[in-house]
Amino acid sequence: MKIAIVGCGSRHQMFRDAVLEDYADRHEIVALCDSNPHRLNEAAKIVSQPGTNGVATYLAADFDRLIAEQKPDTVVVATPDFLHADYIVRAFEAGCDVICEKPLTIDLSRLKMIVDAQARTGRQVKVTFNYRYSPARTQIKELISAGTIGTITAVDFRWHLDRVHGADYFRRWHRQKENSGGLLVHKSTHHFDLLNWWLASVPQEVLASGRRVFYRPETAVEMGLQDHGPRCADCPVASSCLFRLDLAADENLKRLYREAEHEDGYYRDLCVFDAEIGIEDTMQAHIRYASGATANYTLTAYSPWEGLEITFQGTKGEITHRHVEVHGVFGGVRAHADEDAITTTLHLAGEAPRQLEVPKAEGSHGGADPVMLGYIFNPEGMEPDRYGRASDHVAGAWSILTGIAANASIESGSLVHIPSMLNARGIRI
Repeated sequence: MKIAIVGCGSRHQMFRDAVLEDYADRHEIVALCDSNPHRLNEAAKIVSQPGTNGVATYLAADFDRLIAEQKPDTVVVATPDFLHADYIVRAFEAGCDVICEKPLTIDLSRLKMIVDAQARTGRQVKVTFNYRYSPARTQIKELISAGTIGTITAVDFRWHLDRVHGADYFRRWHRQKENSGGLLVHKSTHHFDLLNWWLASVPQEVLASGRRVFYRPETAVEMGLQDHGPRCADCPVASSCLFRLDLAADENLKRLYREAEHEDGYYRDLCVFDAEIGIEDTMQAHIRYASGATANYTLTAYSPWEGLEITFQGTKGEITHRHVEVHGVFGGVRAHADEDAITTTLHLAGEAPRQLEVPKAEGSHGGADPVMLGYIFNPEGMEPDRYGRASDHVAGAWSILTGIAANASIESGSLVHIPSMLNARGIRI
Protein backbone atom coordinates (compact mmCIF):
# COMPACT_ATOMS: atom_id res chain seq x y z
CA MET A 1 0.00 0.00 0.00
CA LYS A 2 1.27 3.45 -0.93
CA ILE A 3 0.76 5.90 1.94
CA ALA A 4 0.87 9.69 2.10
CA ILE A 5 0.95 11.44 5.48
CA VAL A 6 -0.58 14.89 5.85
CA GLY A 7 0.49 16.73 9.01
CA CYS A 8 4.03 16.16 10.30
CA GLY A 9 3.63 17.25 13.92
CA SER A 10 3.89 14.92 16.89
CA ARG A 11 0.72 12.94 16.05
CA HIS A 12 2.03 11.55 12.75
CA GLN A 13 4.94 9.76 14.40
CA MET A 14 2.95 6.70 15.48
CA PHE A 15 1.89 5.98 11.89
CA ARG A 16 5.27 6.84 10.40
CA ASP A 17 7.21 4.63 12.80
CA ALA A 18 4.78 1.72 12.41
CA VAL A 19 5.28 1.68 8.64
CA LEU A 20 9.04 2.20 8.78
CA GLU A 21 9.80 -0.22 11.61
CA ASP A 22 7.12 -2.92 11.52
CA TYR A 23 5.39 -2.95 8.14
CA ALA A 24 8.01 -1.76 5.65
CA ASP A 25 7.69 -5.06 3.78
CA ARG A 26 4.00 -4.37 3.13
CA HIS A 27 3.69 -0.60 2.81
CA GLU A 28 5.60 2.44 1.62
CA ILE A 29 5.40 6.09 2.62
CA VAL A 30 5.47 7.85 -0.74
CA ALA A 31 4.85 11.43 0.37
CA LEU A 32 4.74 13.81 3.31
CA CYS A 33 2.74 17.04 3.47
CA ASP A 34 2.71 19.90 5.99
CA SER A 35 2.11 23.64 6.10
CA ASN A 36 5.48 24.26 7.79
CA PRO A 37 8.57 23.75 5.58
CA HIS A 38 10.92 23.15 8.51
CA ARG A 39 8.72 20.51 10.10
CA LEU A 40 8.20 18.89 6.70
CA ASN A 41 11.93 18.63 6.11
CA GLU A 42 12.56 17.22 9.57
CA ALA A 43 9.99 14.49 8.99
CA ALA A 44 11.50 13.73 5.57
CA LYS A 45 14.92 13.16 7.12
CA ILE A 46 13.48 10.37 9.25
CA VAL A 47 11.39 8.77 6.52
CA SER A 48 14.15 8.79 3.92
CA GLN A 49 15.95 5.46 3.97
CA PRO A 50 19.69 5.01 3.34
CA GLY A 51 20.44 4.28 -0.29
CA THR A 52 17.27 5.91 -1.60
CA ASN A 53 16.45 9.27 -3.14
CA GLY A 54 14.32 10.15 -0.13
CA VAL A 55 10.61 10.76 0.10
CA ALA A 56 8.55 13.29 -1.84
CA THR A 57 7.52 16.35 0.19
CA TYR A 58 4.71 18.81 -0.46
CA LEU A 59 3.50 21.95 1.22
CA ALA A 60 -0.15 21.99 2.23
CA ALA A 61 -1.09 24.16 -0.75
CA ASP A 62 0.17 21.39 -3.04
CA PHE A 63 -1.87 18.51 -1.60
CA ASP A 64 -3.79 17.95 -4.82
CA ARG A 65 -0.51 17.78 -6.74
CA LEU A 66 0.73 15.22 -4.21
CA ILE A 67 -2.26 13.02 -4.99
CA ALA A 68 -1.83 13.41 -8.74
CA GLU A 69 1.91 12.72 -8.76
CA GLN A 70 2.32 10.07 -6.05
CA LYS A 71 -1.05 8.31 -6.42
CA PRO A 72 -1.27 7.05 -2.82
CA ASP A 73 -3.75 4.32 -1.94
CA THR A 74 -4.27 5.75 1.56
CA VAL A 75 -3.86 9.18 3.09
CA VAL A 76 -3.04 9.47 6.81
CA VAL A 77 -4.56 12.69 8.18
CA ALA A 78 -2.73 13.96 11.28
CA THR A 79 -3.37 17.69 10.96
CA PRO A 80 -5.09 19.97 13.47
CA ASP A 81 -8.69 18.84 13.95
CA PHE A 82 -10.42 21.60 12.00
CA LEU A 83 -8.56 20.57 8.84
CA HIS A 84 -9.51 16.88 8.94
CA ALA A 85 -12.69 17.19 6.91
CA ASP A 86 -11.05 19.08 4.05
CA TYR A 87 -8.31 16.49 3.57
CA ILE A 88 -10.66 13.53 4.04
CA VAL A 89 -13.06 14.83 1.39
CA ARG A 90 -10.29 15.66 -1.08
CA ALA A 91 -8.72 12.24 -0.55
CA PHE A 92 -12.08 10.53 -1.08
CA GLU A 93 -12.74 12.46 -4.27
CA ALA A 94 -9.29 11.45 -5.57
CA GLY A 95 -10.04 7.76 -4.98
CA CYS A 96 -8.04 7.32 -1.76
CA ASP A 97 -9.00 5.75 1.52
CA VAL A 98 -8.11 7.56 4.74
CA ILE A 99 -6.66 6.83 8.16
CA CYS A 100 -7.60 9.72 10.45
CA GLU A 101 -6.41 10.78 13.86
CA LYS A 102 -9.27 11.40 16.27
CA PRO A 103 -11.57 13.27 16.26
CA LEU A 104 -13.09 12.69 12.83
CA THR A 105 -13.92 16.41 12.69
CA ILE A 106 -15.20 19.14 15.02
CA ASP A 107 -18.65 20.39 13.95
CA LEU A 108 -21.81 19.53 12.04
CA SER A 109 -21.01 21.35 8.80
CA ARG A 110 -17.73 19.50 8.42
CA LEU A 111 -19.34 16.22 9.45
CA LYS A 112 -21.89 16.63 6.67
CA MET A 113 -19.06 17.18 4.18
CA ILE A 114 -17.46 13.88 5.19
CA VAL A 115 -20.67 11.84 5.31
CA ASP A 116 -21.84 13.14 1.93
CA ALA A 117 -18.44 12.54 0.32
CA GLN A 118 -18.30 9.00 1.68
CA ALA A 119 -21.74 8.23 0.27
CA ARG A 120 -20.74 9.73 -3.07
CA THR A 121 -17.40 7.97 -3.44
CA GLY A 122 -17.71 4.79 -1.40
CA ARG A 123 -14.22 5.37 0.01
CA GLN A 124 -13.44 4.44 3.61
CA VAL A 125 -11.96 6.24 6.61
CA LYS A 126 -10.55 4.54 9.68
CA VAL A 127 -10.59 6.66 12.84
CA THR A 128 -7.80 5.61 15.20
CA PHE A 129 -9.59 5.00 18.50
CA ASN A 130 -6.74 3.16 20.18
CA TYR A 131 -8.52 2.96 23.56
CA ARG A 132 -10.79 0.27 22.09
CA TYR A 133 -7.74 -1.97 21.66
CA SER A 134 -6.47 -1.76 25.23
CA PRO A 135 -6.73 -5.19 26.88
CA ALA A 136 -8.34 -3.64 29.97
CA ARG A 137 -11.02 -1.80 27.94
CA THR A 138 -11.61 -4.88 25.79
CA GLN A 139 -12.22 -6.89 28.96
CA ILE A 140 -14.99 -4.46 29.90
CA LYS A 141 -16.55 -4.90 26.45
CA GLU A 142 -16.44 -8.68 26.86
CA LEU A 143 -18.09 -8.58 30.29
CA ILE A 144 -20.89 -6.29 29.16
CA SER A 145 -21.50 -8.16 25.88
CA ALA A 146 -21.74 -11.45 27.77
CA GLY A 147 -24.53 -10.03 29.93
CA THR A 148 -22.44 -10.51 33.07
CA ILE A 149 -24.28 -7.73 34.92
CA GLY A 150 -27.48 -7.95 32.89
CA THR A 151 -28.88 -4.96 31.04
CA ILE A 152 -26.84 -1.77 31.52
CA THR A 153 -29.06 0.93 32.98
CA ALA A 154 -26.68 3.70 34.08
CA VAL A 155 -23.00 4.67 33.85
CA ASP A 156 -20.84 7.10 35.82
CA PHE A 157 -17.67 8.05 33.90
CA ARG A 158 -15.04 10.46 35.24
CA TRP A 159 -11.88 11.33 33.34
CA HIS A 160 -9.11 13.24 35.08
CA LEU A 161 -6.43 15.17 33.16
CA ASP A 162 -3.50 16.19 35.33
CA ARG A 163 -1.76 19.56 35.44
CA VAL A 164 0.86 18.57 32.88
CA HIS A 165 -1.22 16.81 30.25
CA GLY A 166 -4.34 18.89 30.90
CA ALA A 167 -2.46 22.17 30.80
CA ASP A 168 -0.99 21.35 27.41
CA TYR A 169 -4.37 21.77 25.70
CA PHE A 170 -4.45 25.39 26.88
CA ARG A 171 -1.12 26.43 25.34
CA ARG A 172 -1.57 24.96 21.83
CA TRP A 173 -3.98 25.40 18.92
CA HIS A 174 -6.50 23.30 20.88
CA ARG A 175 -7.23 26.32 23.11
CA GLN A 176 -9.77 27.72 20.63
CA LYS A 177 -12.99 25.86 19.79
CA GLU A 178 -12.82 26.81 16.13
CA ASN A 179 -9.65 24.69 15.95
CA SER A 180 -10.51 21.71 18.16
CA GLY A 181 -14.19 21.81 19.11
CA GLY A 182 -13.03 22.12 22.73
CA LEU A 183 -12.13 19.22 24.98
CA LEU A 184 -15.64 17.75 24.73
CA VAL A 185 -14.86 17.01 21.09
CA HIS A 186 -11.07 16.76 20.87
CA LYS A 187 -10.41 14.73 24.01
CA SER A 188 -13.80 13.30 24.95
CA THR A 189 -14.26 11.77 21.50
CA HIS A 190 -12.21 8.86 22.89
CA HIS A 191 -14.45 8.50 25.93
CA PHE A 192 -17.75 8.89 24.12
CA ASP A 193 -16.58 6.36 21.56
CA LEU A 194 -15.82 3.90 24.35
CA LEU A 195 -19.32 4.40 25.78
CA ASN A 196 -20.93 3.90 22.37
CA TRP A 197 -18.86 0.76 21.82
CA TRP A 198 -19.32 -0.67 25.32
CA LEU A 199 -23.07 -0.05 25.31
CA ALA A 200 -23.54 -1.01 21.64
CA SER A 201 -25.74 2.06 21.35
CA VAL A 202 -25.69 5.70 20.28
CA PRO A 203 -26.53 8.92 22.15
CA GLN A 204 -29.93 10.52 21.73
CA GLU A 205 -30.06 13.43 24.19
CA VAL A 206 -27.43 15.49 25.99
CA LEU A 207 -27.68 18.09 28.74
CA ALA A 208 -24.33 19.63 29.66
CA SER A 209 -22.56 22.35 31.61
CA GLY A 210 -19.05 23.64 31.24
CA ARG A 211 -16.82 26.55 32.16
CA ARG A 212 -13.18 27.60 32.49
CA VAL A 213 -12.39 27.89 36.17
CA PHE A 214 -8.65 27.15 36.45
CA TYR A 215 -6.74 28.13 33.30
CA ARG A 216 -7.55 31.84 33.46
CA PRO A 217 -5.87 35.12 34.47
CA GLU A 218 -7.33 35.04 37.99
CA THR A 219 -5.44 31.82 38.75
CA ALA A 220 -2.19 33.41 37.59
CA VAL A 221 -2.79 36.26 40.05
CA GLU A 222 -3.46 33.79 42.88
CA MET A 223 -0.13 32.09 42.08
CA GLY A 224 1.78 35.38 41.98
CA LEU A 225 2.20 35.16 38.19
CA GLN A 226 0.20 38.25 37.23
CA ASP A 227 3.18 39.64 35.27
CA HIS A 228 3.35 36.63 32.96
CA GLY A 229 4.13 37.06 29.30
CA PRO A 230 2.27 35.65 26.29
CA ARG A 231 4.54 32.59 26.04
CA CYS A 232 6.93 30.61 28.20
CA ALA A 233 10.08 31.21 26.10
CA ASP A 234 10.40 34.86 27.11
CA CYS A 235 8.10 35.06 30.13
CA PRO A 236 9.51 37.24 32.95
CA VAL A 237 8.06 34.94 35.64
CA ALA A 238 8.75 31.60 33.93
CA SER A 239 11.23 30.51 36.59
CA SER A 240 8.46 30.74 39.23
CA CYS A 241 5.76 29.00 37.18
CA LEU A 242 5.00 25.31 37.65
CA PHE A 243 3.31 25.32 34.25
CA ARG A 244 6.37 26.45 32.30
CA LEU A 245 7.09 24.51 29.12
CA ASP A 246 10.72 24.74 28.00
CA LEU A 247 10.68 23.75 24.34
CA ALA A 248 14.46 23.91 24.13
CA ALA A 249 14.82 21.28 26.87
CA ASP A 250 13.00 18.58 24.89
CA GLU A 251 14.82 17.60 21.71
CA ASN A 252 11.66 16.49 19.91
CA LEU A 253 9.67 19.63 20.81
CA LYS A 254 12.66 21.79 19.96
CA ARG A 255 13.07 20.21 16.53
CA LEU A 256 9.36 20.10 15.63
CA TYR A 257 8.24 23.45 17.02
CA ARG A 258 10.88 25.81 18.48
CA GLU A 259 13.09 25.64 15.41
CA ALA A 260 10.05 25.85 13.10
CA GLU A 261 8.58 29.07 14.51
CA HIS A 262 10.21 31.34 11.94
CA GLU A 263 8.26 29.65 9.14
CA ASP A 264 4.71 30.35 10.31
CA GLY A 265 4.77 32.05 13.72
CA TYR A 266 3.13 29.11 15.48
CA TYR A 267 4.09 29.07 19.18
CA ARG A 268 3.77 25.77 21.02
CA ASP A 269 4.30 27.32 24.46
CA LEU A 270 1.59 29.97 24.86
CA CYS A 271 0.60 30.90 28.41
CA VAL A 272 -2.08 28.66 29.91
CA PHE A 273 -3.53 31.63 31.80
CA ASP A 274 -4.28 33.84 28.79
CA ALA A 275 -7.59 35.67 28.85
CA GLU A 276 -8.44 34.82 25.23
CA ILE A 277 -8.51 31.04 25.70
CA GLY A 278 -11.85 29.84 24.35
CA ILE A 279 -12.33 26.33 25.74
CA GLU A 280 -13.61 24.99 29.06
CA ASP A 281 -11.54 23.09 31.62
CA THR A 282 -14.46 21.70 33.68
CA MET A 283 -17.28 19.85 31.90
CA GLN A 284 -20.16 17.58 32.82
CA ALA A 285 -22.76 15.93 30.62
CA HIS A 286 -25.83 13.79 31.17
CA ILE A 287 -26.36 11.48 28.19
CA ARG A 288 -29.35 9.34 27.24
CA TYR A 289 -28.77 6.46 24.83
CA ALA A 290 -31.03 4.71 22.33
CA SER A 291 -30.72 1.54 24.43
CA GLY A 292 -32.36 3.32 27.37
CA ALA A 293 -29.14 3.56 29.38
CA THR A 294 -28.02 6.90 30.78
CA ALA A 295 -24.54 8.18 31.58
CA ASN A 296 -23.10 10.95 33.70
CA TYR A 297 -19.74 12.13 32.35
CA THR A 298 -17.20 14.47 33.97
CA LEU A 299 -13.92 15.81 32.55
CA THR A 300 -11.54 18.07 34.43
CA ALA A 301 -8.21 19.32 33.06
CA TYR A 302 -6.38 20.32 36.28
CA SER A 303 -6.61 17.22 38.46
CA PRO A 304 -3.79 16.22 40.85
CA TRP A 305 -3.74 12.82 39.13
CA GLU A 306 -4.57 11.38 35.73
CA GLY A 307 -6.80 8.49 34.79
CA LEU A 308 -10.38 7.30 34.76
CA GLU A 309 -13.05 6.01 37.09
CA ILE A 310 -16.13 4.31 35.67
CA THR A 311 -19.02 2.35 37.13
CA PHE A 312 -21.61 0.41 35.12
CA GLN A 313 -24.93 -0.31 36.82
CA GLY A 314 -26.75 -3.37 35.50
CA THR A 315 -29.85 -5.35 36.36
CA LYS A 316 -27.66 -8.14 37.80
CA GLY A 317 -24.91 -6.10 39.45
CA GLU A 318 -22.18 -3.58 38.70
CA ILE A 319 -18.70 -3.28 37.24
CA THR A 320 -16.26 -0.68 38.57
CA HIS A 321 -13.14 0.06 36.54
CA ARG A 322 -10.35 2.40 37.65
CA HIS A 323 -7.09 3.25 35.93
CA VAL A 324 -4.54 5.50 37.61
CA GLU A 325 -2.21 6.54 34.80
CA VAL A 326 -0.31 9.17 36.80
CA HIS A 327 -0.24 9.19 40.59
CA GLY A 328 0.27 12.94 40.87
CA VAL A 329 1.98 16.06 39.67
CA PHE A 330 4.45 17.62 42.06
CA GLY A 331 6.40 20.65 40.92
CA GLY A 332 5.62 19.80 37.32
CA VAL A 333 6.94 16.23 37.60
CA ARG A 334 4.64 13.34 36.74
CA ALA A 335 4.84 10.16 38.81
CA HIS A 336 3.69 7.43 36.43
CA ALA A 337 1.69 4.63 37.98
CA ASP A 338 2.83 1.03 38.16
CA GLU A 339 1.34 -2.04 36.52
CA ASP A 340 -1.14 -2.60 39.34
CA ALA A 341 -2.81 0.77 38.77
CA ILE A 342 -5.66 -0.77 36.74
CA THR A 343 -8.41 -2.45 38.71
CA THR A 344 -11.75 -3.95 37.70
CA THR A 345 -14.27 -5.04 40.32
CA LEU A 346 -17.29 -7.21 39.57
CA HIS A 347 -20.08 -7.08 42.13
CA LEU A 348 -23.08 -9.28 41.35
CA ALA A 349 -26.24 -8.94 43.40
CA GLY A 350 -26.20 -11.30 46.39
CA GLU A 351 -22.46 -11.95 46.12
CA ALA A 352 -19.31 -10.39 47.54
CA PRO A 353 -17.34 -8.05 45.23
CA ARG A 354 -14.60 -9.77 43.20
CA GLN A 355 -11.39 -8.21 41.93
CA LEU A 356 -10.88 -9.45 38.39
CA GLU A 357 -7.47 -10.10 36.92
CA VAL A 358 -6.91 -7.36 34.36
CA PRO A 359 -5.12 -8.45 31.16
CA LYS A 360 -1.99 -6.52 30.23
CA ALA A 361 0.09 -6.05 27.11
CA GLU A 362 3.29 -4.28 26.08
CA GLY A 363 3.26 -1.03 24.13
CA SER A 364 1.86 2.48 24.23
CA HIS A 365 -1.59 3.21 25.66
CA GLY A 366 -1.62 0.06 27.75
CA GLY A 367 -0.67 -2.16 24.84
CA ALA A 368 -3.41 -0.76 22.62
CA ASP A 369 -1.32 0.90 19.91
CA PRO A 370 0.52 -2.20 18.60
CA VAL A 371 -2.77 -4.12 18.33
CA MET A 372 -4.59 -1.28 16.56
CA LEU A 373 -1.70 -0.72 14.17
CA GLY A 374 -1.63 -4.44 13.41
CA TYR A 375 -5.27 -4.37 12.35
CA ILE A 376 -4.67 -1.23 10.27
CA PHE A 377 -1.48 -2.26 8.48
CA ASN A 378 -1.58 -6.07 8.56
CA PRO A 379 -5.18 -7.24 9.04
CA GLU A 380 -4.48 -10.58 7.36
CA GLY A 381 -1.91 -11.35 10.03
CA MET A 382 -4.28 -10.67 12.92
CA GLU A 383 -6.96 -12.85 14.46
CA PRO A 384 -10.53 -12.00 13.41
CA ASP A 385 -11.67 -9.14 15.62
CA ARG A 386 -14.65 -10.52 17.52
CA TYR A 387 -14.95 -7.27 19.48
CA GLY A 388 -15.67 -5.05 16.47
CA ARG A 389 -12.99 -2.52 17.37
CA ALA A 390 -12.43 -0.99 13.93
CA SER A 391 -13.93 2.50 13.62
CA ASP A 392 -15.27 3.91 10.37
CA HIS A 393 -16.92 7.24 9.57
CA VAL A 394 -20.11 6.12 11.34
CA ALA A 395 -18.33 5.37 14.63
CA GLY A 396 -16.28 8.53 14.19
CA ALA A 397 -19.44 10.58 13.70
CA TRP A 398 -21.25 9.19 16.74
CA SER A 399 -18.15 9.73 18.90
CA ILE A 400 -18.16 13.47 18.22
CA LEU A 401 -21.91 13.97 18.23
CA THR A 402 -22.10 13.70 22.02
CA GLY A 403 -19.46 16.43 22.33
CA ILE A 404 -21.04 18.63 19.64
CA ALA A 405 -24.41 18.29 21.37
CA ALA A 406 -22.79 19.02 24.74
CA ASN A 407 -21.22 22.20 23.36
CA ALA A 408 -24.62 23.25 22.01
CA SER A 409 -26.21 22.51 25.37
CA ILE A 410 -23.61 24.57 27.23
CA GLU A 411 -24.25 27.49 24.89
CA SER A 412 -28.04 27.28 25.05
CA GLY A 413 -28.57 25.91 28.56
CA SER A 414 -31.04 23.42 27.10
CA LEU A 415 -31.34 19.70 26.41
CA VAL A 416 -30.16 18.81 22.90
CA HIS A 417 -31.88 16.04 20.94
CA ILE A 418 -29.25 14.60 18.58
CA PRO A 419 -31.57 13.07 15.91
CA SER A 420 -33.34 16.44 15.58
CA MET A 421 -29.98 18.20 15.37
CA LEU A 422 -28.90 15.88 12.53
CA ASN A 423 -32.23 16.16 10.70
CA ALA A 424 -32.05 19.94 10.80
CA ARG A 425 -28.69 19.79 9.00
CA GLY A 426 -29.67 17.05 6.54
CA ILE A 427 -27.05 14.67 7.94
CA ARG A 428 -27.72 10.96 7.35
CA ILE A 429 -25.46 8.58 9.26
